[in-house]
Amino acid sequence: MDTGSLESGVLDSPVQHSDRPFVHLHCHSHYSLLDGASSINRLVERAKSHGMNALALTDHGNLHGALEFYQKAKAADINPIIGYEAYIAPGSRHQKDVGNLKEASYHLTLLAQNSVGFRNLVKLASTAFLEGFYFKPRIDKEVLEQCSEGIICLSGCVSSELSRAILKGVNVDQQWSEIEEIVQWFQRVFGDRYFVEIMNNGLTIQQQQMEGAIQVAQRLGLPLVATSDCHYVDADDAEAQDVMLCINTGKFRTDTSRMKMEGKEFYLRGPEEMYAAFPDHEEAVRRAQEIADSVDISLDLGKRHFPAYKLPAEKNADEYLRELCLSGLHERYSGNEHMCPGGELASHVMDRLNRELGVINKLGFSNYFLICWDFVRYARQQGVPATARGSGVGAIVCYALYLSHVCPVAYDLLFERFLDENRKEAPDIDIDFCKERRSEIMRYVKEKYGEENVAQIGTFGTLAARAAINAVGRALGSPLARVNQITGFIPEELGITLSAALQKSDDLKMAYENDGEIHELIDLALKIEGLARNVGTHAAAVVIADRPLTEYVPLGKVSGKTDIITQWSMNDVEAAGLLKMDFLGLRNLTILSK
Repeated sequence: MDTGSLESGVLDSPVQHSDRPFVHLHCHSHYSLLDGASSINRLVERAKSHGMNALALTDHGNLHGALEFYQKAKAADINPIIGYEAYIAPGSRHQKDVGNLKEASYHLTLLAQNSVGFRNLVKLASTAFLEGFYFKPRIDKEVLEQCSEGIICLSGCVSSELSRAILKGVNVDQQWSEIEEIVQWFQRVFGDRYFVEIMNNGLTIQQQQMEGAIQVAQRLGLPLVATSDCHYVDADDAEAQDVMLCINTGKFRTDTSRMKMEGKEFYLRGPEEMYAAFPDHEEAVRRAQEIADSVDISLDLGKRHFPAYKLPAEKNADEYLRELCLSGLHERYSGNEHMCPGGELASHVMDRLNRELGVINKLGFSNYFLICWDFVRYARQQGVPATARGSGVGAIVCYALYLSHVCPVAYDLLFERFLDENRKEAPDIDIDFCKERRSEIMRYVKEKYGEENVAQIGTFGTLAARAAINAVGRALGSPLARVNQITGFIPEELGITLSAALQKSDDLKMAYENDGEIHELIDLALKIEGLARNVGTHAAAVVIADRPLTEYVPLGKVSGKTDIITQWSMNDVEAAGLLKMDFLGLRNLTILSK
């Protein structure tokens, strides 16, 4: 699977232009977590090759891929429509004693129309995890109404509230009072930003829903919009998607009673294919383009949202940082005649300090160092072992502030490896703490900067080469010994891909070429390799902001844990202008302290 072709500007297929425009407004990536079999790269690439000028991302219940999608779509000159397929609680999001899992939530397609809508989506997606989680991350109509500004609402797939009402009876008339009540609520909240969604991926239930939805739209004068429930890029990815569902549900592919998606129509179809799927409703297909044209999201990714360290009266950050550094170096070098002759810092020490502070001040990072100094100072006061690691040890400023404990002058360590005027990213100081007492520092930081302003950073478990083969092998019911033998053929090389392994391992290549079952196993593994399979908490990374984090980044929780994490990975959090700190709990420091 080629995930790098976007960056190189090479498309899998030539750009196709249609006289009849269409844009996909209902689309899942691998961030739907084992319910989507495509990277964002491939989705954007295929939309481009179809001649489309926009694309929506609507993953199940989360905004994991939102920022990555925004940046990659912009780079490909595709208008990014950030959305998500929300789960709506039938009553209050706080009610978690619903007997039937199917009745616990409805689906609804929400799209940000502008930057205000994007911020509201972030709040909704966060609330779904932090307040409404019950089997799925859910919101309710109360919070949806509060955060409806700037959001386009499509009535949803066959699992939406409107669709379920339509599908209850033999015809629309039987359920009309319920249908009318549902529609009136959404019309009141969203006005002309509410659309009745119809789909045709070849399913009978979609046809039944579409017939009823068309009647509803005609009787109430509502606009129809055609979408495609897209879960993969190309039709021949259907088998890989099926295997992903098997991995998700823990079932074998041969299990006839398992959940599966019938047919191969859930791919990113081109405009002409979409018009062919809705022969009598060209206007509904064309309306998807009209909706896309109304979307304009502009995210200010260059602005920093760092918290401010509370300074002593009549001092600025640059002055206070210099004062702390001078005090710290006098302590560090006390009695050292080479570094501090006669109680005065030597000229070579002052030159080094002045040079480093000059760069720090110029780049505007004095506040960053004060924040680091503050929580390390607290750790020292509490007797919690702490030390910096990595390139930050090359800064005399870090040594002066007791962040690190190695003199960079004595060991000729380079400051420029840590921070340089030509680098605009925030410096990255990794601090190790005693593993057993790391939580004390986290608690201090939350109390200092506000509980809502601090969270741990989320991370994604992906299907690397061996993991992909193991997962596919289980889904296919392949003998464990044979699967282990195949993974054993993969060279012991960090980050190796399956395609590289096939070139480097003669045993793997021979098995692939001579055994039909292994050929199928590896082909499927190649399609899902690199895709996300679950969400976890980063071992060290913490984000601290100047305001509640839900104003900048969607938050969530890992199932079964209480820690609040970002829905975005570390790189996306930093790209959004937020301060990332690394608080690593190190067992070695615990052992040494004992």
